[in-house]
Formats: sequence, structure tokens, C-alpha cells
Amino acid sequence: MKKTLLYCLAIGLWSCSTGTTDQTNSALPMDELAERYVKTVLQLGQYNSDVVDAYYGPEEWKPTTTPLDTLPAYALLNELSAIQQELAKQDTAGLNEMDKRRILMLQKQVLATATKIELMDGRKLSFDEEAKLLYDAQPPHQQQAYYDSLLQEIDSMLPGKGTVADRWANYRAKFEIPKSKLDTVFQAAIQEARKRTLAHYKLPKNENFKVEFVTDKPWSGYNYYKGNGYSLIQINTDFPIYMERAIDLACHEGYPGHHVFNALLEQELVNKRGWKEFSVYPLFSPQSLIAEGSANYGIEVAFPEQERIQFEKEVLFPLAGLNAAEADRYYTLLEKIGKLNFAGNEAARMYLDGKISREQAADWIVKYNFYEKDKALQRTQFIDRYRSYVINYNLGQQLVRQHIEMHGGTADNPEKRWELFGELLSKPNTASTLK
Repeated sequence: MKKTLLYCLAIGLWSCSTGTTDQTNSALPMDELAERYVKTVLQLGQYNSDVVDAYYGPEEWKPTTTPLDTLPAYALLNELSAIQQELAKQDTAGLNEMDKRRILMLQKQVLATATKIELMDGRKLSFDEEAKLLYDAQPPHQQQAYYDSLLQEIDSMLPGKGTVADRWANYRAKFEIPKSKLDTVFQAAIQEARKRTLAHYKLPKNENFKVEFVTDKPWSGYNYYKGNGYSLIQINTDFPIYMERAIDLACHEGYPGHHVFNALLEQELVNKRGWKEFSVYPLFSPQSLIAEGSANYGIEVAFPEQERIQFEKEVLFPLAGLNAAEADRYYTLLEKIGKLNFAGNEAARMYLDGKISREQAADWIVKYNFYEKDKALQRTQFIDRYRSYVINYNLGQQLVRQHIEMHGGTADNPEKRWELFGELLSKPNTASTLK
């Protein structure tokens, strides 16, 4: 029966219980459906701490009962099916674009939540099936030969002897930020990113953030949005942090990335429009592809290539006590290596689909993403925990870039790029609607 419910949710046959589609009765108000959806997501979050990434809605909507010993999958799926059934009844004739977006976005978020319940309840999906249902996106495939050709190109650019990964590690060591300088460098990077963002966007007056350095995490950085314009940003120091990561993390986790994305959604959709479904952020949902993709693309929005290199040479390198003489060459290599990013998705796909072992997945990540072996094994722990979520970073960035540039937000038109990027962050968007 559970499989039938998810099937119905996926293909749009919302009246699963009767096998018919009844759209003759008027639909329930969207605000009522939003409340039911939020409460369902919060209830699901009691069984998996990763499900609810952020919540800043009414306190009384939080669950007040003790979670059951086992996940009430059938009851939760039935509720989501009922919500989806009501969403299908909504009369879209005469609605403006934003209201239509609202309905479509909630439909896709409901489907993703149902999929997550199924996965938590033991259902097996392939990597690609899971990604499509959770994130509304179709992951691309690349042959191994493609990545091998990129390796050959990078091989010719690196000094020394040995594997490409070893030579890159040796070369990169000179760009490691000393731990004693991390806070100073990161604070300078995030304050500059904030200044550049505030020059284009009006954020809540009280927006703010706190930075913490932590260890023993499966990720390199995380933004915990607390609501009311406030974020806790954590940076993992288990492994070396290199110069480029200062701006990467400052923008991705802060400005104009996750912190700004969440603040604008809260300001524009929750506070101004009263769309309470956006007061909860379910991590395993289409919202995450936009969140991660925009956070990565936002780096180049805030710091176009030459401006970034100049700022790092003049400000961050001196603060870190590092020599900036090789900065240009370093960033040329980073650009080439960045093209290998999707190789990590292939490792996750093969590993989660049971085609390779954890050890083989780590070896693939060492070879094509130049991770040290212990960090590559840590990356497999991230894959275990977050699964197909990995597509959101690179595929999300690709889709966001294509959307912005298609509408005129190219590198030679930075003001238009900021404008379109701000619109993207302030409206309901999902992968299939980015056109």
C-alpha cells in the first residue's frame, strides 16, 4: 500500500484511497494545507534529525507528543497523499505567477517528503530515482574516460613526480591557512562578502550570524538558520583548510549563500506573504538543490574571478601569513580541477547502487577529486548519511548558472546578475522550473 501511495503522489493520481481523481469539490485553503504540511514534516523530523534543516514557524505547530517507537510511515504518507489531493484541486485560473509557483513548489516538496519517508521505512531506490523524487532533477552521467582525459591535462601542469593526487597535495600545502589564523581570515572573507551583498540586497535590519569552528563532522561547513535573520555558521577543522576555502565558505554558508537565501525566503515569503510552508526547510527536498546550487554560484556573483584573486592577494594572503606569488597559477589549476567535480557524483552513484565498495568509492574520490585517503573515507560517510544529496552542489550550481545567464546575468553584466540572483533567492523555485 505504501508503494501505491508514493506512486500516486509521483504521477498525480491524488485520490489514492478510491482510485479516482475527484476535483469537483472546492479545495481547502492553501494556508490550511501549508499548516498540515509543516506539521507533517516536523513530525517526521522526530525520527531523523537531518530532516528539518530549519524551522522558524509558530511554536505551537511543533510536535508535543513523544515519538512512537517506530516510524508511523503509513499514517504520514496518508496525510501527505491527502494534502497532495487537495493541491491538485486548486483552481489556478486567474492566479498570478507567484501563486501558481506556490502550488507547484508545495506539490514537489510533498512528493520529496513522501519519498524520504519511504527511504526511512526501508524502500530501495536507485541513485537516479532517488535524486529525481527528492530534488526534482535528473543527474547527468559521464564516462570514466572523460575524467581520465581531464586528469591527463592536470598532470601536465603539476610539478614533481608521482600520482596527480600526491603532486597536487604537495603543491597545495603552501596554500594551507594556519589554524591560528583561521578565524581572522574567515572573518575578513565573510565581512567582505557581506558588504558586497548588502550593496545589492535589502536584508532584515537585525540579520546577523555567529561563526564556530568544530570537529568530527562529515561536512566542511554548515549553516544552521535560526530564523529572524540569524544564522549559526560552523566550519569543520578536521582537515586542512586552504586559501580558496575562506571565500568559498564565507559566500556559500553566508553571503550571498545560505544565510541570505533563508533570510530572503523568510522576509519575502513567510513574513510578507504569510506562506508558512516556507517556515520549515526539509533538507531532503527540491529546495535544497536551489539552496546548494545558489550558494555555490553565489561565490562568483559576489567575487568575479579577477576581483576575487585581487582581494585574496591584497587582504587574505597577508592575514594568513602566506605568499601570494603563486596565486594566479594556483587558481588556474583549481579551475581545471573543478571540472572533475562531477566525478564525486559518480562515486556516490556507484557506491549507493551497490556497484563498488566503500573502499573503492574512497579510491575513486582520491583519484579524481584529489582527496587524501582519510578525507575520502570521511566523504563516504557523508554519502552514507546524505545519499543523492551530493548532486545539489554541482548540478544545482550548473542549473542556477544556466538560468541566470540565459536571462542576461552574464559575467560582463554583473548588475543584472545580482538582480536575477536576488529574484531567484526570493521566489519559489525548483530544478524543473528553472528556465
